[in-house]
Amino acid sequence: MDSPYDYGRIAAANAMSDVYAMGGEVALALNICAFPSALPPEVHQQIITGGAHAVQEAGGVLAGGHSISDDEPKYGLAVIGFCPADRVLAKSTARTGDLLVLTKPLGTGVITTAAKQDRAEPEHIAGAVESMKRLNREASRILSQCGASACTDVTGFSLVGHAWEIAEHSRVRLVLEFSELPFLDGAKVYAMANIFPGGALKNRRWYEPKVTWQGDLSDEMKTLLCAPETSGGLLASVSRDQEQKLKEQFAQAGIEVYSVGYVESSGESALVIT
Repeated sequence: MDSPYDYGRIAAANAMSDVYAMGGEVALALNICAFPSALPPEVHQQIITGGAHAVQEAGGVLAGGHSISDDEPKYGLAVIGFCPADRVLAKSTARTGDLLVLTKPLGTGVITTAAKQDRAEPEHIAGAVESMKRLNREASRILSQCGASACTDVTGFSLVGHAWEIAEHSRVRLVLEFSELPFLDGAKVYAMANIFPGGALKNRRWYEPKVTWQGDLSDEMKTLLCAPETSGGLLASVSRDQEQKLKEQFAQAGIEVYSVGYVESSGESALVIT
């Protein structure tokens, strides 16, 4: 990915995702910029424009921000959103018997790492970029309408890390089925070549003691599930009697949704990957 505009849009989508993970709507955002003095002004402009367009799509207001000079370029948003108190989605309210759904394929972390090493195919990069640019706004709205009981976004702590947060805070046993998990084209290829961001190994060291691995998953696939995601999808628990309605509404919105597991029992915090 060599478009500063795309960098800005992806960073903004990632920042706003926390609001959508709670069932809210973005109201206000502030730019946070750290750019090298040698970076051409037009690059600054493209990055900020990408972020501004993402906030505009979200229905929010971009009200200025803060910038400093730094040797390493950084860009993000501070975001404020609102949600009615009776419709807030939390990590602590998953229910026994619920279905687990995921709203974006996995693999942005390994694909962007492969791109940094000049080892990624252009079509794989393009697929990852399109996924990262997409806001979680519509997915959040549909999940709320279908009565999702719990929700989180899948970002830096990986699918494993964020799934564990639901299991831990809801005191439930979560089961993820590897065969049902969606992956971006190229993600498994780069994982089998041991192309991982550094955060994948850190995540795995931290979360592996909390996970029960069942089946015959390879070491590479386990690490892939621990790889950080940028602007990943929403992982939510939904009553099984809402599954058909959920899938119909996602289809009408032109968004894919994937059934990836279930909440097996309550009273203990556990994450099982089969």
